[in-house]
Amino acid sequence: MRMPRFLQETDTRFFAAVALLVALGLIFLSSVSAPLAYERYGSRSYYLVHQLWSGVLPGAVLLVLAARLRRPVLERCGLWALAGSVVLLIAVLIPGLGVTRGGAQSWLDIGFVTFQPAELAKVGLILALASWATVRRPLWFHPKAWARGFLPFLGVLGGVLGIIGLQPDLGTMLIIAAIGVAMAFVGGMQLRHLGLLALGGIAALTALIAAAPYRVARLTAFLHPELDPQGIGYQVNQALLAVGSGGWFGVGLGHSRQKFAFLPEVISDSIFAIVAEEIGFIFSLAFLALIAYVIARVLRNAMDATDEFDRLVLVGIAAWWGVQSVVNIGAMVGMLPLTGLPLPFVSSGGTALAVSLGAAGIVLNLSRTRGTAARHRR
Repeated sequence: MRMPRFLQETDTRFFAAVALLVALGLIFLSSVSAPLAYERYGSRSYYLVHQLWSGVLPGAVLLVLAARLRRPVLERCGLWALAGSVVLLIAVLIPGLGVTRGGAQSWLDIGFVTFQPAELAKVGLILALASWATVRRPLWFHPKAWARGFLPFLGVLGGVLGIIGLQPDLGTMLIIAAIGVAMAFVGGMQLRHLGLLALGGIAALTALIAAAPYRVARLTAFLHPELDPQGIGYQVNQALLAVGSGGWFGVGLGHSRQKFAFLPEVISDSIFAIVAEEIGFIFSLAFLALIAYVIARVLRNAMDATDEFDRLVLVGIAAWWGVQSVVNIGAMVGMLPLTGLPLPFVSSGGTALAVSLGAAGIVLNLSRTRGTAARHRR
């Protein structure tokens, strides 16, 4: 069977790598979630089916649509996408509409579906900043200016971060900030402005941590997990135990012990620890190499892009997936504090998977704009 024409003209290696990553994610989720699904719903396949219906199916539709959109549509829809995302983020804070899970009111319930607007905001911000810095630059934006560059950028990024901070969702704030800084750097913002942005971010992060006792406790648990092994340090210690128990080749797919109510959040931010326990160090490295390859293909397309809009969008997506993967996996191996961020394409979460697949469609779309010489260099 021949591949559809729109895929023949795109980065097929990237598409194949994403498809493999999603397939592995479903296999891992099926194994990891079985005990929890049976305990809560009486069906071992509940979370797998939910991921297929709420993540893979709509995500596949979004991927195809995004891959086939005309490029001018992507350029022009950025600001509207961001505006719509901001409206949805504000709606999350309205009593009766917002749903609290894991201590954050970050879900929106509109009756027939429940989703996370912050995931949509990631794509909206990427498209909006890229459009703002390229298509609309002659009108009112200059990356090296103070009044027409740094301050408007700070206002847009700070506004989105501020709304998410009210939920509060520190992990998503970190990802949004990483996307903005990466795109600002590639877009040509002056180093002194980036330095001010970094200092302001550090100050804001310090204030947010100090304002919430549980964040201070998480930081303390990261630095000294042995001080409270049955309290705030429990998840860190159990995650390390799961990773260490895997050895070189793992205990076998489906044979994890930690997933049986020992390690919290096994289907979301702790999923890599269970995966490492079941498949072991060697295969975990191969799995991490696949994630790195997906992100590297996005960056390769960014390097080969002949248009600044394309380059900025691709860098934003790479920063999103890359930083979120590093933060998630780093927390599971004790190198970074816990933030509650899911692992892209793998953790349970229909909204996150569907939006990530939609972003993959944008990558496929923009990969068609690379020059012929760039294609031959692959």
